[in-house]
This record gives sequence, C-alpha cells and structure tokens, in this order.
Amino acid sequence: MRDVRRGLLAMTGAFVLVAGAVVAPVGAGAGVAGGDAEYLVLLEEGADRGQAVAAVKAAGGEVVKENANLGTLTVRAAASGFVARVSASSVIEGAARSRPIGTVPRAEKPLGVESENGGTGRAAAGKKVVGMDPLDAQLWGLRMVRSDLARRVQPGKKAVKVGVLDSGIDARNPDIAPNFDWKLSRNFAPDIPEIDGVCEFSGCVDPVGWDDSGHGTHVAGTIGAAANGAGVSGVAPNVTLVEIRGGQDSGYLFLGPVTDALTYAGDVGLDVVNMSFYVDPWLYSCTANPADSPEAQAEQRTIIRAMTRALNYAHRHGVTLVGALGNNHEDLGKPRTDLSSPDFPAGTAYPRPIDNATCFDLPAEGPHVIGVSALGPSSTKSDYSNYGTEQIEVSAPGGWFRDYFGTPQHRTNGNLILSTYPVNTLQVNGQVDAAGELTPAGIAAGAQKQCPAGVTDYTKCGYYFVLQGTSMASPHAAGVAALIVSQYGKKQHGDFGMDPDKVGRILMDTAQSRACPNPPLLTYTNEGRPAEFNALCEGTRKFNGFYGHGIVDAWAAVTRR
Repeated sequence: MRDVRRGLLAMTGAFVLVAGAVVAPVGAGAGVAGGDAEYLVLLEEGADRGQAVAAVKAAGGEVVKENANLGTLTVRAAASGFVARVSASSVIEGAARSRPIGTVPRAEKPLGVESENGGTGRAAAGKKVVGMDPLDAQLWGLRMVRSDLARRVQPGKKAVKVGVLDSGIDARNPDIAPNFDWKLSRNFAPDIPEIDGVCEFSGCVDPVGWDDSGHGTHVAGTIGAAANGAGVSGVAPNVTLVEIRGGQDSGYLFLGPVTDALTYAGDVGLDVVNMSFYVDPWLYSCTANPADSPEAQAEQRTIIRAMTRALNYAHRHGVTLVGALGNNHEDLGKPRTDLSSPDFPAGTAYPRPIDNATCFDLPAEGPHVIGVSALGPSSTKSDYSNYGTEQIEVSAPGGWFRDYFGTPQHRTNGNLILSTYPVNTLQVNGQVDAAGELTPAGIAAGAQKQCPAGVTDYTKCGYYFVLQGTSMASPHAAGVAALIVSQYGKKQHGDFGMDPDKVGRILMDTAQSRACPNPPLLTYTNEGRPAEFNALCEGTRKFNGFYGHGIVDAWAAVTRR
C-alpha cells in the first residue's frame, strides 16, 4: 500500500503469538459479574497471561474470554474508570470499550446513504443478458466489472473461501444456499437486547445463516450469489461464502467481535475478507485528539493497536483484505471535522477536528486493506463516496440514486445495487407482509421476489433489495479478488490459496484506468448537494483519487496470463 501511515501501523502492530484457542472462554462461570460494560484489553508484547488476568481483576474487571493469538482479553467491568485503572499495569498496553452492555436507549446505526431512495424510487427495466440469471439484467455493476465475461473463463472455485465480516448472511436464500459454508461460519457478535431489540434465539446468539440487518446478506450476494438460473448471480458465482459475523442487528460493529472475526479468518484459511464498515463508535480513531477526554483517547489508541494486530494477523495468514472507503464524501487525506463520533450511545457526538497524521478510519486506513471507492452506473464517483490518493486502491460499482441528472434514469432504483436480502428484515420494515408477499411500500423501495419452481413456502424463496454505498462497492472488488485466487492460486501444505499481496497487485494492475473528470473539481449542485460534497480529483489517468488504479475488471483479471 502507498500510504506511509499504513506502513507505520503495519510495523507497530507486531505481536509475539502465544499458544491457545483463538476465542476461548476463561474460567467456570465467567461473565456473570464484573460490571455493565464490555472491554477489549490488549496485552503488552510477550506479557505473562497470569499477570494480565490479575491486573484485570485488580482493576475491577472479570475476564470472560480471550483471543490468545491476538493477545487480547474480553472483560466485563464498570462503565467508567476501568480503562485508566487497567492501563496503569505494566503488562497491559491498553483497553477500549468493545461492546455496550446494560441499560441504554435503543439505538440503530443510521443507514441514510444506503437507503437514500426512501421507498420513492422508480423502477428501471434492463435487457436480458444471455447466460445470466433472470434478475441479472438489472445488475449494471456486474457488467461494469465484466463479471458476465469473466465467468466464461473462471466463475470461481469452491476451494476459494470468502469471509463476509458483517451482520450475518441469510443462508435460506436460494442464491446463497448453494455456496454457503455452514461448517466454517461463525457468529462473533451476540445480540445486545438494549440496542438490537428482543432476542429471537436462545442466549441472544443468532445461529449462523441468519441475518436480521440485511446488510451482510446484500454484501454476500454481490460477492458470490450462485448462477443457478434464479434470482441474481454474484461477481464470483462459484466461490464459497463464509459468515464471520462481527456486526449487531442494529448495524454497529464493535472492536471485540471484529478483531475476533479477523483472527478466525486467518486461522481457518479464508482467502478473502470483505469489510464494509468502520469500527464503532469512532468514525476516526485518533492517538491523542485534544477534543477527546483522556479516557476516550486511551480507548482509541487501543482500537488502533488492536485493529492493526488483527489486520496484520489475517494478512500473514494469507487473507486478502478488502474494505469500503466510507460514505462521508471526503478526501481521506484531508479529513473534515468529525461531527458524528462517538455514534454510540446516541446523542453523545461532538465536534472533533481530525489530524490526518494521527487519526485513522478503520479498517479502511489499516495495514494491508485494499480501499474501494463507489461509482454510479455512469461511472461517475458517487456523491457520498470517500476518495483521495492517500487511501484509495481501486473503484467499483456502489450505486448512486442521483446519477444521470437531467434524464429519466435520474433518481430511479435502477441506479442502485440489487442483491440478496433476508425476508425477515423486509417484513420488519413493512416491505413484505406476513404471507411473504411484497407490499406496495416494498415494491416502491425496490424489493423483489422470486421463488424456485414448485416452491410454496415463502421462506425458501429469494428476496432481493436495492442499496447504495461504498459497502456495495467493496464486495464487487472482493468478488474479483476471489476470482483472481481461483484462477492463479495453488494448493500448498494442503490448502488452496494465494499470497494476498499478489492478489492485490493483479487486482490493481488489471483495473480499467479512468482519468479525472474535466474540470477535475466535481460538483453535485444539480443533484441537490451543498458545496461540502464538491470533490477535487487529483492524480493521473494511471492513478487518481476518484478511481485509484481504476475500476476493478474481472475479465482482465482472469485473462491477464
């Protein structure tokens, strides 16, 4: 990666591995007491585990599990004061609140950008493409990245495993089921009733193959929905999809589940992991932001160090890491004042000037992460998409509801990304009724349904929905990365795979180069956006802040040799 800050993170994230299970419960009855908040405690390199556990206890905490390969302890303790107390120990590098526990107002992370059509969009018809699934005519993103051509040469191999680090995956969907790996899939983020609502399953742990948010299922479908003659197909329709859930139903992704999922990805040999999120509650985690309290500063330093360790660990174990650049419509090398953090608990955000040298949008700005910007169907940078030469590697279709201003296609659902979606989420949103039928609101919002021949049980039908965001761009790139591993990977030491640095080089070298617009200052005034959305494209046709090395190209990637 070009970014010097990523290089510094990679070097400072080294850790001496210790033996033990990746995520192991600690002690009989652990987790019963300790307090009403959960923390991730980071041990110093080479620290004695017994001394660390003693330090946690002395600070008023109780260890509930550990990630021995990463050098972290998950701890329950009081909501205030624990970070400062435990960080005073010489064997502890730092601590950060990992997940909220206890009584807090019900909160849901807003997805305003991703659902901008607000249920008022108009349908847009597409032409049928020979050899594709029925709804693929609406998937302009597949054609933009030339997956329709690439699958004639390389549709992906089952041996290639793609981890979806997100809110879960609805494996009931007939487009997901053929490619879903039940054995390897894991849920690292139990439901938190105070923010996720009433638990649907025993112990507040959703089973694998379930998704109450919809975000993870949408991402998974773009990567690897099966080309099975029904519904939609993904960029890499024959690869294996693995759920490594790190997200809550409410949309939050907290530090502990995310780092556990990344470590697991490395341990079980996943080839690619898609990360369409940032680690809550900080849009930017800073080392010492003067706007933050000393405790908040300490927590953010721990987030930076823990994420660095986890990303380095996954990369060392052969995982190609692909991440969304974010939807804050800013140059990541020239960040604006952060007005949204902390985003949890709700209503606690305050203005935070961001120093680019010491603040990081994670995981996108972490080591070894291939950063992806979002484009609309016209190939214009989507107004919401982050950009900038410092962090971008490639660009991909992410959808843009407001694309094609001045034409009938402006503000239509056809400008968004259609993918798989769980019926239970559509029902909660009032877009599908109790009998499994689309409601008028669901149809207006872009929901679709297809049932396999002879199927009368609606839970076995395919449901689909439209969203936009860099969250939708990243899985297009992850799908192309999976095709690269499928085409050029080799079996070594019993496992099929490929060096992630080589995967990244091919992904970038084969991307379709795009020059900056002329003039390079792109304004979105016609689309109804204020001047804050204006974006200056810097760089050359070969590499620039809007497109990076170019638009990912599945066909070129699998035919380059």
